Amino acid sequence: MDLLRIENVTKRYAGHTALKNINISIPEKSIFGLLGPNGAGKTSLIRIITQITGADEGEIFFREEKLHPRHGLKIGYLPEERGLYKKMKVGEQLIYLSRLKGLSLAEVKQKLPYWIEKFEIKSWLNKKIEDLSKGMQQKVQFIATVLHQPELIILDEPFSGFDPINANLIKDEILQLREKGCTIIFSTHRMETVEELCDHLALINKAEKVLDGKKSEIKTQYKTNLFEVETNQPVLEMDLSNSFSLQSSEQNEIGWYKSLIRINGSSSNELINSLIPKFEIHSIKEIIPSINDIFIKMVKEGNGNSLNS
Repeated sequence: MDLLRIENVTKRYAGHTALKNINISIPEKSIFGLLGPNGAGKTSLIRIITQITGADEGEIFFREEKLHPRHGLKIGYLPEERGLYKKMKVGEQLIYLSRLKGLSLAEVKQKLPYWIEKFEIKSWLNKKIEDLSKGMQQKVQFIATVLHQPELIILDEPFSGFDPINANLIKDEILQLREKGCTIIFSTHRMETVEELCDHLALINKAEKVLDGKKSEIKTQYKTNLFEVETNQPVLEMDLSNSFSLQSSEQNEIGWYKSLIRINGSSSNELINSLIPKFEIHSIKEIIPSINDIFIKMVKEGNGNSLNS
């Protein structure tokens, strides 16, 4: 079931089209990567989902209901540009922001100790936001985003300002939130994090959706049938039939030869069978394109075919 469905959404600003006929379905209990280069339209779409602005055309559905202001209480949003009150103390701020999201004071006092302990912020509670480092402020805002237990969490560059230890803490928490039933929209330029966390993704470029689907299916779609083979001797073009083409070959640090071979209308088993009589095969693996590779390819091409999940 989809938690959020975006249908034919278009947004214009003074003659500039920020989003053009966007259709995206976000499954519940998923981590959905919303990707795109700067200026592609991601932030405009997030602002429409969070009802900061409205679409000029199209509709958004939250659990099959048209998006309504009451749904705002079920959404947590961590913006790229942080929105904390610099002069307010950490504890007061967390209580205030949670009350805005519909929690009673008793509910805040019940839920807050878990996050205080988990993120080790007890000593910060009486400090002003302006006295904290960027990473410490980020922890506070993350807690404010999830404290009211929203069904949908939108994270825009959530790892900005974090050292590797705290980045891993947030990654683990994102995965736990999904396990608890949350749906997470994750917008970032860090493709290695998308690779690690996301199970679905969409790519927006020049205001249009150019890619959409399950991460595994997208990676399968963009496979190039390229295999890395390690052998005891260098593989030459003459060693291969017309079903295979040699892309490169070089000796590695332990004396084996690493060759990149593309399979043309054949299979990996046939490649192995063709090499066994001539070589000792130490390893063979398919080179699967990374999300970063696919991102760069699609943005350079400007547009592409979508893959619907």
